[in-house]
Amino acid sequence: MKKLSTLLSITILCLVLAIDLIWAQTNENSSPSFANPGREWFISSSRGSGQLGTKERPAKDLGNIIHHLKPNDIIRIAGGTYMSRGSSGSDEINVPVQIIGGYDENFTMRDPWDQYKTIFTGTNEYKKSTDPRIYIRTDQQREANGQHSTGGVIIVDGIIIDNGPRNRYHQDKGLSIRRMADPRTNQNPSPESGGIVIVASRFTNVGVRNCVIMNTAPTEGALSVRIFQGGQAIIRNNLCINNTGYGIHARTGYTGYNPELIPRFTISNNTCLFNWKHDPIASYGGDALALDQYLKAVVKENVFGFGHMGGILSKGADLTLIDNLFVGNSNYDYNEKGAEMRVEDILDEAMLLNPDSDGNESVLIQIPIAERWANIYANRTEISRAEVDASVTVGNSWSNQVRQMFGLNLQGSTVTMDADVFLPRLELEECLPVGFNPWNGKGCFIPKQQ
Repeated sequence: MKKLSTLLSITILCLVLAIDLIWAQTNENSSPSFANPGREWFISSSRGSGQLGTKERPAKDLGNIIHHLKPNDIIRIAGGTYMSRGSSGSDEINVPVQIIGGYDENFTMRDPWDQYKTIFTGTNEYKKSTDPRIYIRTDQQREANGQHSTGGVIIVDGIIIDNGPRNRYHQDKGLSIRRMADPRTNQNPSPESGGIVIVASRFTNVGVRNCVIMNTAPTEGALSVRIFQGGQAIIRNNLCINNTGYGIHARTGYTGYNPELIPRFTISNNTCLFNWKHDPIASYGGDALALDQYLKAVVKENVFGFGHMGGILSKGADLTLIDNLFVGNSNYDYNEKGAEMRVEDILDEAMLLNPDSDGNESVLIQIPIAERWANIYANRTEISRAEVDASVTVGNSWSNQVRQMFGLNLQGSTVTMDADVFLPRLELEECLPVGFNPWNGKGCFIPKQQ
């Protein structure tokens, strides 16, 4: 039975890759700069050296060859741990490329979540980068005539983002992150940025698949994709686990309703669990999926669970929800422009949902996560905003006397309350089993390709 399940996973992955390849190669709106044929690059942390980036002489890190990249280059990365150039902990790319990880040392086989894990991380040394771990932004690129470049394809596939080593934790215990730097101990703040952040040009297609994003502490998306007019995005088979902000953030750079131009997303077979608010007393963040207005999305067969706030936060997207699983979300499963709903009420009460939506459910599931981390999460103490507000006092300071004279609101004392447990560090081997098998066809599965 296990062999049959593995064979099925391989078959599905190969089919998905074939479909995506056809989609990726079809983009007739590419401007001259982004119509470059591209080349292949090869990277290996164990045997890489120099900047040739060939299969025979691979580079050592993606960060070392970024300045050589041209539109439509394909970067193949062997299993290993990558810290970027100078161990900066961030890679920024400004042209459309494809980044594919999970290869063996000969670049003949892939197994990105098991034998050949390609791990992007960093350190928490003072003055290291706090930018997104992978940041691909092409929307500012211009042609020779000054017009913005358009088109191209951006793909990130089989990369594991672990920001645990980049975060600063209270007393180095790994239980609660800190967002401020500490120069006395030569420590950076926890990066307030996502693991994979993509901002695409107009008419650009984007694919993010088979990635793991964990321990990131952004304000917005751990996996964030912003599409402009005429673009499409496929976000498939990713595991987003233990992040602040939103597990997945579908964003738009288009403000209009033209059906031929409105950005389109397909978000399927992702597992987004343990999504935390921005900080212990924040009233934002903490959703598995957030969607902007002015985009169209089909969201199917995902698992959205244990959100500090909820499952899906829609700011007005044209949305179709099919066969998704919601579990353990604190305040709601679906929030449509401020209207909060549980899964059983979505079809009756949602005003912007496509009538074809169906099959969404909420059931109890067992999550194969490490007992150590599960105990920390289950025994944490929540801090309420009401407790913080009750701790604020108004002093009779000179500034308050002046404000009172002019009828202005008085200024209260600043109170900071930090939780003993907030985004506790999760180790990769503790969480990877969560993504190996879907629940009744919902959520991600281990990607294997021979």
